[in-house]
Amino acid sequence: MQGLLEAIRKACLPGLWSQGVKLAREGAAFGREDRGEAVLIRVKAPGQIVAPSVTLYPADAEWTCDCGGKVDPCAHVVAAAIALSQAPAAGASPASGASPASGASPASGAAPASGRVGVGPAPAPARLRYRLRRKGLVLALERMIVHASGAEEPLRFSLASVAGRAQRGPASEGRPGPKPPDLYPTHEDLAIDRLVGAKQHGYFPSDRQPELFAALAGVADVELDGAPVRVSSEAIGPRATVRDHDDGAALLVERDPRIDEVIASGVVRCGGTLHLLRETDLTGPKLERLPLRRVFARADLGKLVTQVLPELQKRVPVTVQSQRLPRAGGASRPRILLELSQKDHTLSVVPSLVYGDPPEARIENGRLVHLSGPVPVRDEAAERELLIRLRDELHLIPGRRVDFDGAEAIRFASRLEAWDARAFADARGELFGKAELVPRFVINDRAFDVEFTLSAGRDDGEAEEGAGAPPKRADAAAVIRAWQDGLPLVPLLGGGWAPLPSAWLEKYGARVADLLAARRDDKEVPPAALPALAALCDEIEHPRPSGFDRLMPLLDGFASLPEAPLPPDLTATLRPYQRRGVDWLSFLRDAGLGAVLADDMGLGKTLQTLCALRGRTLVVCPRSVVHNWADEIRRFRPGLRFAIYHGARRALDPAADITLTTYAVLRNDVELLAAQAWDVVVLDEAQAIKNPDSQAARAAFALRADLRVALSGTPVENRLDELWSLLHFTNRGLLGGRSAFQDRYGRPIADGVQGAAAELRQKIRPFVLRRLKREVAPELPPRSEMVLYCELEEAERELYDAVHAATRKDVVAKLAAGASVMAALEALLRLRQAACHPALIPGSYVGEAGAAQAARTAPSAKVTRLLEALEECVADGHKALVFSQWTSLLDLVEPHLAEAGISFTRLDGSTRDRGGVVAEFQSAGGPPVMLISLKAGGTGLNLTAADHVFLLDPWWNPAVEDQAADRAHRIGQHRPVMVHRLVAKDTVEEGILALQDRKRAIAGAALGEADKAVSLTREDLLALLG
Repeated sequence: MQGLLEAIRKACLPGLWSQGVKLAREGAAFGREDRGEAVLIRVKAPGQIVAPSVTLYPADAEWTCDCGGKVDPCAHVVAAAIALSQAPAAGASPASGASPASGASPASGAAPASGRVGVGPAPAPARLRYRLRRKGLVLALERMIVHASGAEEPLRFSLASVAGRAQRGPASEGRPGPKPPDLYPTHEDLAIDRLVGAKQHGYFPSDRQPELFAALAGVADVELDGAPVRVSSEAIGPRATVRDHDDGAALLVERDPRIDEVIASGVVRCGGTLHLLRETDLTGPKLERLPLRRVFARADLGKLVTQVLPELQKRVPVTVQSQRLPRAGGASRPRILLELSQKDHTLSVVPSLVYGDPPEARIENGRLVHLSGPVPVRDEAAERELLIRLRDELHLIPGRRVDFDGAEAIRFASRLEAWDARAFADARGELFGKAELVPRFVINDRAFDVEFTLSAGRDDGEAEEGAGAPPKRADAAAVIRAWQDGLPLVPLLGGGWAPLPSAWLEKYGARVADLLAARRDDKEVPPAALPALAALCDEIEHPRPSGFDRLMPLLDGFASLPEAPLPPDLTATLRPYQRRGVDWLSFLRDAGLGAVLADDMGLGKTLQTLCALRGRTLVVCPRSVVHNWADEIRRFRPGLRFAIYHGARRALDPAADITLTTYAVLRNDVELLAAQAWDVVVLDEAQAIKNPDSQAARAAFALRADLRVALSGTPVENRLDELWSLLHFTNRGLLGGRSAFQDRYGRPIADGVQGAAAELRQKIRPFVLRRLKREVAPELPPRSEMVLYCELEEAERELYDAVHAATRKDVVAKLAAGASVMAALEALLRLRQAACHPALIPGSYVGEAGAAQAARTAPSAKVTRLLEALEECVADGHKALVFSQWTSLLDLVEPHLAEAGISFTRLDGSTRDRGGVVAEFQSAGGPPVMLISLKAGGTGLNLTAADHVFLLDPWWNPAVEDQAADRAHRIGQHRPVMVHRLVAKDTVEEGILALQDRKRAIAGAALGEADKAVSLTREDLLALLG
């Protein structure tokens, strides 16, 4: 058990660990159920309606929680693990089927090996109380241990020693002793312990006060002279405020009005909160003269932000409430800006003295005029120097326009070029008449470069060099950058400006920019970019280098893919499309390129991959499909030796051809696995890395391999950057950086920009192979879908309407406060549950009698409709799968099936013998119904014995439901499959069906099934609530 707790502590964020400890202290864990090697515990936080379920695997040091949080492990996992670790010490375990406040403990602390255990709740762990007492002008601190019984005792030793004794037990190292308190310190407790050491109580020097207050700010139980008090890490002192005033701003300096009294030296009380006093020069008589007020006119705002406020901010906090105050910049050098324009033979120039590029401020009549961006700090000495040079050398004055005609214009341009090279100046304008830049390419088998040379507009495109002088050139990166920034001109190497070849850049600029960005330092193009380079060669009619011939199969739509030799130990007969997939994978492998095999679910991605493996291979997959891979290897490639790298005593087998592991193990052992030299790395169900910021994705990116393969039937579920993550793993650099991908493809496709989706499809086509069942397996029986509507009963409708009103208020408040759409979606949980079964809403029907009693007493139109359909299916000799996102809803369905005499089996996260459950259902005499949780059974299972699929609770991500339906509709199915979606009329579920259609458009845009992708918006979310 300590191994599990230590694994959770190492993986947990400090703040979440502290939250979990606090939940454990409050006795939030209850409802323990022992299911073989798994232990299920419910955790109910104070003030929350939903109590998530935590499943712990002590032997494997793994865990899951269905709270839907984005961070793993969450605070519920910490609280559950602490409660489980205390149960043996208390002679009990967390309560089963009861709330944290109910139940009684059995006499024995040993839990049965399996089944549901109904025992009393474990005692909450001890906590710390911090007592502050005033003694003169100083504060004394005393720490008290508060036990679950309410008894208190002083902490007489360092917290680390007490906590250590608690974890080692009372007889550590064979020495008997009193049982230590069940104390799990938070990070704040340990920080305070480091500050005060082993002292029971005493004073602390003022120089340690900031650290102590920072730690106490995160503690809930603090007293001052026996009364509860809060502690803030915010220091209090005089403050300044800047507000709008007429057309300028007013600066007000005043002391903080929140201070009620001085508690001790450097400590004050503001209401019920203690603060430190900030050190400042504004004390004594100066403090008494506050408030002070000063008004700055609009023309002086630059001085306010660059001179006055920076000095003031060194002494007091400054709050800017002005809407017109510009942002202050750093130290800057002024420069001369020459605005140039040309008409016929006349060259016009208007000089100005500016800061920034582009200009952020201009000097007019000795005053700084702010233009945009931050306000620069003036360098008046440098300004004077530039003005003298502008007058003496160019005979120009800022703000005055001068026109030069004919030969005078040419002489001025020549003089200006020489002057520009040695001055802090910038000449904006066209100095070379109708000259234009001509691109010239340098391309070989691996390298790519482009040069832009200035020509005189000759039709043959040859640069006019004149008098043997080399042609003027522009840096390619500068040309692309200017074009992307929407600028009309680009600086030339050696001085001067030239207009951009805008028409050419509009046609080819984006692809040239991609190739330049993908190049290595030696100008070599990575293998993944070679197809794009070959395509560009064709479009600009540049001869392809001879080395590109090997890429022809990728460029002609795979029509000429060479036939790859099949492994001699292969025992399967490949279908034509599978043979083509093996040829494609083998070709990419030999070319040093990665692959995303995105075939529809059930088309044999595993088999195709096994045929293309060569060398030492690592396969990473969900835990639920590890043994599926093992079975497929034994069945189709018996000559390969494989090893499963999983479990508490896992060790790599260097002799294994294939190493099978899970994403959880990859996250934990990333340093070890990344240090290995793999020939091939395969990610199965690769949508597990769809979030590039997740631990799983970062661990996958760190793996080293010659060939990287991602397998996923749903490569895009919600957002296009999920596809970016997969291709970043398989062919790093192909789609550029993440932000560049969003600018180039993500936002344009979402906005419906014409051609953006087609351009993305063309770019990824060589590296993503996706075939749909209807295209390559016409013999597969059809899959039909229908919606089974049900009307809520009167009691259900009353409960639903009440939850709807509360949920809408909650969601609107979250969105108004700036919460993300995903955060607001979590608030819909209760509303969706109310549409399925009233007993899912805590406090409504489920009491101490549990799910069986709730199923009998709570009305549920949806469950009634399900039973009617199942009875008809079973009577007609069919088998059915029943999916739900919530295991608690499956719990409520079970009693109805038993009462109707319908035999069933069940598969969820607590199922250990998944293979046995599947085999039983697939057998001819097996039960006709299987209850499955979407998370545990939505992927990796072959359940073709079923020809009816029931989805109890629709959700806005249709890819998850499609995966579930494809457990039955896959190769090996010989009967038509019917998918039933149960939807409650006049509820949020009807809106969810409409949203599902919109989400499918995202995947279609990237994979060739649509031209526009859409994402879930705040407006969509509010529309769901009516």
